[in-house]
Amino acid sequence: MTDWARLAEASGNVFATPEWVETWWRHIGRGHAETVQLDWVVLPLELRRLGPVLVARVAGHGPGDELGPVCAPADRTRAAERLHGLRADVFLGEQLPGDVAWPGRVLRRGGSPVLRFAGRSWDEVLASWSSNLRQKARRDWRRIELHPRLADAATLDRDLELLFRLHRARWRRETGFTRHEAFHRAFARVALERGWLRLWIVEVDGVPVAAWHGFRYAGAESYYQAGRDPAWDRYSIGFLALLHSIRAALEDGATEYRFLRGGEEFKYRLATDDPGLVTVALGLTPLGRAALAAGVLADRLRMTLRGRG
Repeated sequence: MTDWARLAEASGNVFATPEWVETWWRHIGRGHAETVQLDWVVLPLELRRLGPVLVARVAGHGPGDELGPVCAPADRTRAAERLHGLRADVFLGEQLPGDVAWPGRVLRRGGSPVLRFAGRSWDEVLASWSSNLRQKARRDWRRIELHPRLADAATLDRDLELLFRLHRARWRRETGFTRHEAFHRAFARVALERGWLRLWIVEVDGVPVAAWHGFRYAGAESYYQAGRDPAWDRYSIGFLALLHSIRAALEDGATEYRFLRGGEEFKYRLATDDPGLVTVALGLTPLGRAALAAGVLADRLRMTLRGRG
């Protein structure tokens, strides 16, 4: 195991792995690559210019739901202090763990809810939810017989086709996920080889009606994307696929279930806590600090973030 892979595992973050970053560079990255590496931290960067200002961004941005220095959680504060020494004018830190006091101007905050299993059984987890939610879960399970199956090497290409088709059917428009379809297909193959991929295809009477896409890494299950056939919405197919993925993770020995980026209300009905995410811009040179102080660069960075480019 390389030092980077070892630190990624210590971080517990699949988006910190060298496999994620290497695949991202092949499909999405456009700037100059630079990696800061010590024995206790790795920081892979994309360096690009916005006008005269050299901006350093953590490689993997856009589709990455949690980024930042790759290190053990206990070393994140020490890593934050090291950011001042980067060779750029501005550091744009996107989707950084929200439980650290990162230096710089906060551009936005977001949710990243987690359901911690804490050694509980499925019945104990279910009992911790509201009575309305418990009743809905039990009622919907009885209404329809689902047949979930996991994608494997023999079915992966076909199952990815189903995932993207059902995702588009759910949203009826292009999304950030579908815009980077080639990247996601490539990383899914790598993740399957590593044993990280969890791609559930949910069928009813042999017909695929929902897909749940995530990762199992370092003991945590992460819910990344999903899709469903809107014709089955009256059966709460998306909710049932989600419940199945949570129960399967718990019964397989995962320690927690991560809902990842986004503060949607349904996540908080199921989660136990939310460490949150934060995006910051840090001026590193007089030019960078002046550009941020003038406000023009900060506005441009916010536009970049909205475009997830």
